[in-house]
Amino acid sequence: MRKRLSLQAYADGIRSGNRVILSQAITLVESTLESDQDLASELVQSLITETGKSIRIGITGVPGVGKSTFIEAFGKLLLDNGKKVAVLAIDPSSQLNRGSILGDKTRMEELSADKRAFIRPTPSGTALGGVSGKTREAMLLCEAAGFDVILVETVGVGQSETAVKNMVDFFLLLMLAGAGDELQGIKKGIMEMADALIINKADGTNLAMAKKAKIAYESALHLFPLAEKNWSPSVKLASSTTGFGLEEIWELVSSYERQMRQNGFWESNRANQRLNWLEDQIQFLLGQAFLKDPVIQKMLTDRKPKVQNGELNPSKLAKSLIQFFFQK
Repeated sequence: MRKRLSLQAYADGIRSGNRVILSQAITLVESTLESDQDLASELVQSLITETGKSIRIGITGVPGVGKSTFIEAFGKLLLDNGKKVAVLAIDPSSQLNRGSILGDKTRMEELSADKRAFIRPTPSGTALGGVSGKTREAMLLCEAAGFDVILVETVGVGQSETAVKNMVDFFLLLMLAGAGDELQGIKKGIMEMADALIINKADGTNLAMAKKAKIAYESALHLFPLAEKNWSPSVKLASSTTGFGLEEIWELVSSYERQMRQNGFWESNRANQRLNWLEDQIQFLLGQAFLKDPVIQKMLTDRKPKVQNGELNPSKLAKSLIQFFFQK
């Protein structure tokens, strides 16, 4: 195992924008060792007042939509606009590997080679609370390192979109124009979460189809009630290959930031996200402590067969185990 740096060495390295030390610090955050978790917690606390100055953008989309190509093209545009860009990924669904962004990183060659950019996968795991907690801490470390824009990509599907929505300022949903029903396979809940829909790969012979899809999505969005923040999501066309539409997307995000800061939603949303993070972490850490307890482990091992064969009510067992755990 790599020798850990001191708290001061991590903090100084991050403040100076050292990408190697930032990467090592995120590894510390991801560690399951209790000593590493304690050090990581202290590190984030020592930098907490130096975070929060970036704009956090969540990016999700259907498989094959070209997320990694879009992120590279959009990231390069942001660099051209004088921004420093960090790309993080959250993937709670995969338990056998670290998510597809490891492959994406090799495809984002130009972005990852630029010193003003930082690309990092979040490890997969079974507990969404733990994974999203690590992504949040990684995001704060990136902000302390001076990154102006944090792009958080969902690699998994389902719950990961909700997790990302709850940690970002602006949520982008990437779509493809295709034959047949344009809305097929898109959950209403995910569309309702989006602050903008982007029809990607709107170029060449696909452009006419993309324009038709834009009309279909705009009609669908009109059916949704206006969110409390008083923002109507718009549909934009983009091409990661030609760069078409990317500048307009950044202008839209910037316009959203201005409007949300003016109406007070920006800070109230972040304040609520911090409280949600606290609740998530309490639940996650309690669950972790419960399942690590050797007595609980033995009781679970002894009683699981009765649950499996239908003799024992899972709710009754769960309640009795939790009561026992807190009475110890």
